[in-house]
Amino acid sequence: MKLAKFAIAFAVSVTFYFLFQQVAKASYVVIDADTGRTLIGNNEHARMPIASLTKIWTALVAIENSDLDDEVVISREAAMSEGSSIYLEPGEVVTVETLLYGLMLRSGNDAAYALAEHAGGSVEGFVDLMNEKAMYYRLNQTYFTNPSGLHHDLHLSSAYDTAQMLRIALANKDFYKIASTIQYKSNTKNGTVWLNKHRLLREQVGAVAGKTGFTKVAGRTLATYFERDDERIIVVTLNEANDWQVHKQLANQVFEEYDVKTIVRKGKYKAANNVTVELKKPIKLLISNEEEDQLRHVLHVSRNKDVKYGIWHVFLNDESIYSEKVTLK
Repeated sequence: MKLAKFAIAFAVSVTFYFLFQQVAKASYVVIDADTGRTLIGNNEHARMPIASLTKIWTALVAIENSDLDDEVVISREAAMSEGSSIYLEPGEVVTVETLLYGLMLRSGNDAAYALAEHAGGSVEGFVDLMNEKAMYYRLNQTYFTNPSGLHHDLHLSSAYDTAQMLRIALANKDFYKIASTIQYKSNTKNGTVWLNKHRLLREQVGAVAGKTGFTKVAGRTLATYFERDDERIIVVTLNEANDWQVHKQLANQVFEEYDVKTIVRKGKYKAANNVTVELKKPIKLLISNEEEDQLRHVLHVSRNKDVKYGIWHVFLNDESIYSEKVTLK
């Protein structure tokens, strides 16, 4: 083990369709699901329509602004929503939990609008919540105009932002459970067994959770969370016709080229100026062999000597890819 070396040391823009159409025809990204670091990508920051991948954010905002056992009276407007549907009927009463399963497994636009009306007071109010949360997480390429992903010239995101949305949402245990469910017995008036449209979850390829999407303008869009041993990654493709195969290929490529490695063991380390740092757990990162030799450790401490903690950063190519609060001795 190499001894760690230390150094002490909303504006949401909008782009019309004719502009983003010239930026990229397709894009993809693979990120580390633990740290959010980009591992590989192409045009990953290009602003593009994401279709029903929007519902990842819709689900999370709905979960955070309602209770799963809340009962929702389905409005005529929700029941008549354009696009994919779970066939809700006006006046029927459905729980938030059931709507969330219909949203994530079957991509119901009627479920999206019913959740928006309930959790946001109105569709417009809910969309405001979606955009506020996107701004909070600095998803700077993202702007929503509706909760379902129906095409609108201003309703745009990027592969990178969408991957971050899924990473953030998966930290919520209710979202994780719903997004990783393969089938669900609904209790709506048109009740049936809902099978998750994301077929990779059924193919035993390490896919655990995700979301599908499609519109004529956006093309096929897909987000997938993969696990293999202790490696966790998220793959997002936008406007990729062969998305199922591409997701498997990208996941296999990353799992072959990257490994979770112990960068620093837990324990006490001496830094400059007689500062001792205590790591209470090892630092483990998903990195390639080439990257391991390029890592640099930087400890940021306050000039105020009464502050008994610092921030340990791990840098790769002048970018902090990991940070942790540590105790100073």
